[in-house]
Amino acid sequence: MLRLNFLLLVAVMLSALYLVQTQYESRRLFTELHRATNESRNLETEHQRLQVELRAQSTPARIEALAVAQGLQGASPAITHYVRDTQQTGGAQ
Repeated sequence: MLRLNFLLLVAVMLSALYLVQTQYESRRLFTELHRATNESRNLETEHQRLQVELRAQSTPARIEALAVAQGLQGASPAITHYVRDTQQTGGAQ
């Protein structure tokens, strides 16, 4: 009977230690999940902010103003420049 009691005591102690370890791992994983969720929200917010900024930067009026400021002209048949390939590449001629 003494051996059975000792064996049951050891089983209960091992079970308690396993329970503590499992709860610790559960808390650690929950904290990691919470951090990952927050990081995901932050990245989504940053992505949306960058999308808005991209749309603001690519408006036709802004692009036209930059082109005028740099002295660029619109393409027309009168201003067409032809470029000739001076290097002969291998292949069919």
